[in-house]
Parts: sequence; C-alpha cells; structure tokens
Amino acid sequence: MCGRFSLTATPKELADVFGLLETEDFPARFNIAPTQPIIIVMSGERQRPGSNLPDRRALLVRWGLTPSWVKDPRDFPLLINARAETAAGKASFKAAMRHRRILIPASGFYEWHRPSKESGEASQAYWIRPRDGGIVAFAGLMETWSSADGSEVDTGAILTTHANSRIGDVHDRMPVVIKPEDFARWLDCRTQEPRDVADLLAPADDDYFEVIAVSDRVNKVANTGADLQTPVHVAARPAAKPKEPPANPQLSLF
Repeated sequence: MCGRFSLTATPKELADVFGLLETEDFPARFNIAPTQPIIIVMSGERQRPGSNLPDRRALLVRWGLTPSWVKDPRDFPLLINARAETAAGKASFKAAMRHRRILIPASGFYEWHRPSKESGEASQAYWIRPRDGGIVAFAGLMETWSSADGSEVDTGAILTTHANSRIGDVHDRMPVVIKPEDFARWLDCRTQEPRDVADLLAPADDDYFEVIAVSDRVNKVANTGADLQTPVHVAARPAAKPKEPPANPQLSLF
C-alpha cells in the first residue's frame, strides 16, 4: 500500500517532467498524509493541430477517492489506494479507470515493516525513493464528488500492485510507477481503455527504488520537516529460534 509520500520538487521541475501547460507555486512537502491536498497531473484540452504547447495540467485534489454516486462521504471508507489487479471491475474505481486516469508526482513514499508479534521484531518505517533521484509518477485515479448543495470536491487514489523483490522485504504492496514514455498512453482515456493499459500496472524494476530506514516520527502528521528522511540504524533481525528435535521414540514412556 501507500499511506504517506513526499513531493519536494520545484514547480519548474514538475512542469519539465510532465509537460504541464502551467503550474502554481507550491512548497516542498515531506509528509503528505491521507485527506490532505495532493498535486495530480491530468490530460487537458487538446491543442490545435501543429501546436507545440503542452496539453497536460496540474490540479489539487483530496487524497482519498470518493465515487460520484456516494451520498454521504462520512458513511463511506477512505479510499487512498486502489488495487491495480481489480480496480477495473470494482464499483468504486471502474468509472475512473475508464475515464479519469491521472499521474501523481512524488519524490518517494514511506512504508512500514510490521512483523507478526511472534517474530519478536519491532515495526520499522522506511523512506523509499528512486535510486537515481528525481520525480516518480504514481498511477492514480480521480473522481469528482458533488454534494446536495452543488459544491464539488476533486478526489484521488493511488493504484498499487504486488511488491517487487526489493520492496517485498518491507511490504507486500507498492505503488504502480508509470514511466515517462508511458505518460501519454496512461492519461489517454479517449482511445485507451483499461485493458489497453493493463500492461503498465506492473511492479517497478527491482533496482528502481532504494529503501532507507528512518525514524517513526513520520507516523505523526504534525512532523513535516526534511529530517523525516534522515537514515537511522536498524538492528539486525533476531534469528529464528531452532525447532526442538523430536523426542526419541525409544526413550518415550508412551
């Protein structure tokens, strides 16, 4: 899954990577949490033939998708993630998969390794970022929810898939990453149906991300500084206890 992420790129960097028509100024954010505003990239109006102007635009939406048919969001679960394997068939996501696919820019994301109580291990937070730096584009979905009084709220969710072998040491899910050469195809909801872009919903290559242990301060939304991404030392995981050898049947009283 993806429960927190970061975006520290400048507006110019964002415009250059995604080919945006225009961008507003925004601050670096080191701890973006569910229900907060996030920047998304979507297809804009088609330019005239021969135009060199970009046709994508950035928009602020609430992180937590609310389908248009929901009557009261207070009675509906917060959908910050959508499983890529089933989104096209789920009532909450199928319309967005067909008509409102988006990109969600990030500098990286946080994940937690939460072992079983029986293992004796402590939970550990990790900062996961592209090994080569820069901006990563998560596959996302968008819906606009309208209230009874006519007000509208734009909302979004991140698509996740099964983890690659590197992330799998921490968690069994990870965000879907869309490569720059696939931006246009993913965002094209006019000619590309969900089945046409299903091949993009795969885990990133094993060496794409680096995984860095960080403090549990990222758990608190109030903590928003760059120090959240400072590496910490992680003690070696305890060795598994050896199994007791079976009793010698010749010495058994039974």
